[in-house]
Amino acid sequence: MNTVTDSMMLSSTSPTLEDLLRRITARRPDSVALIDPADKQRVTGDTPRAMTYAEADAAISAIATHFIDSGLPTGSVIAVQLPNTIEFSLTVLGAFRAGLVVTLLPQLWRQADLAMALNRTGARAIVAMSKIDGVSHADIAMNAAAEAFSIRHVFGFGDNLPEGMVPLDQVIAHPPSPALFPATDPRRPAIITFDMTPDGWRPVPRSHMSLMAAGLAVFLESRLPQAARILSTIAPASLAGICCSTVAWLLSGGTLSLHHALDIDALTAQIAHDKCNALVLPAQIVFKLAESDVLQSLDETAEIIGIWRTPEQVGASPAWTGSQRLTDVYLFGEAGLFGTRRGEDGMPVPVRAGQHRAPHDVPGATVACEILMTPQGTLALRGPMIPVAAYAPPPSERVRETQSAIDYVDTGFAARRDRSSGEIRITAPPSGLVNIGGYRFLADDLQQWAKRLSQGAMLTALPDRLNGHRLAGRAIDNARAREALAELGLNPLMSEAFRDRSAG
Repeated sequence: MNTVTDSMMLSSTSPTLEDLLRRITARRPDSVALIDPADKQRVTGDTPRAMTYAEADAAISAIATHFIDSGLPTGSVIAVQLPNTIEFSLTVLGAFRAGLVVTLLPQLWRQADLAMALNRTGARAIVAMSKIDGVSHADIAMNAAAEAFSIRHVFGFGDNLPEGMVPLDQVIAHPPSPALFPATDPRRPAIITFDMTPDGWRPVPRSHMSLMAAGLAVFLESRLPQAARILSTIAPASLAGICCSTVAWLLSGGTLSLHHALDIDALTAQIAHDKCNALVLPAQIVFKLAESDVLQSLDETAEIIGIWRTPEQVGASPAWTGSQRLTDVYLFGEAGLFGTRRGEDGMPVPVRAGQHRAPHDVPGATVACEILMTPQGTLALRGPMIPVAAYAPPPSERVRETQSAIDYVDTGFAARRDRSSGEIRITAPPSGLVNIGGYRFLADDLQQWAKRLSQGAMLTALPDRLNGHRLAGRAIDNARAREALAELGLNPLMSEAFRDRSAG
């Protein structure tokens, strides 16, 4: 491995993400740090705002102090379900400053999934937004918290919060006297995300060092400049969401503009207004924008980071002809990621077995991870960002011949290796899973939920070029089926599968 970035990945003296924020604040206190989505009023009902590093640091200290004063012990788990707005960054960094572990909860999760996550992680608190896109997430969080015996505190942002939910907006507006913040060991868990595997939901804890390693893999490969002006549309409840936006932003020491949903007109206007020179987008959307010539009007944008939640599609993607430089980020659920920046021909860079460096074409560069093939013909990863222990089977299920510790994670993605070149072609996603824009389900679960509706109800996954899959449902009464799934507290992707298609 290599120089300073390697020590950041592996040394016990590595800075935490919160340490990076402190250093930037000391150096550039009056520079703009965070910018809300321009249409935040529509999303949450709140006025969009921007914060300097000094303002963000003060808000983070206020939130951290409140968490400590509330009696949350160092190392306890706090769950966060927030949209892609300033409140997310402030809350997560505030929790880190208070010495807490953050469980990231996807925005589309409803009561059933939330209750599962709270109980699986033993979370002592949850933070939610009053409303997101017209849905009362505060009420959903309160109901889920009632099903989790470990929850002691419920915090929220926004107006008209339910009784019993502590408003964090007031904490920021009227900060308490600063607490004595605990020292944070970068080797200890920082976040927990959830990955869907053939065995069901799996909590995946990651340390600050692991997060930093994943963020560096993207930051170094994409050659993001210092003080970059980054706009991210990626929902911040996954490894990709936090590493390609929050971590990359802190590594560059620049400005992070947040965009909640992919409204093309609003997105284009925000990029131009915020003078963004780097974009983080789902890769399929990048090519869709290129087809519509939207990207040609973005004179200041030089770098695009395209997130492939369906990495088996990268090899079949067209040549990149845009004026911006494109970096493909291969995402393997919550197990890990790596990036490759496209060359002059615009074609995807071949993936090869062995050490994958960042930048990939610079000899002696930092090793981001190691790529290998398993005997089962699937792609596996190992390295400082890979949470091997989270995916290891329990001792009772290990085969005697493999009792020794395995230092890699099998991603489950089918792949084949060219013997002469060493090139690896990813051919198919993990079997038995359905991937819809980053949300993964067990295929068997779809039929189980359909059976709970009525006799003859059907719920199936169909291939989709942009999202991997899309859901389609059929029932005697589609409207009643949607209501029933909502009452069960299920992800709205399932209920919307039963929407009425007669008009179209």
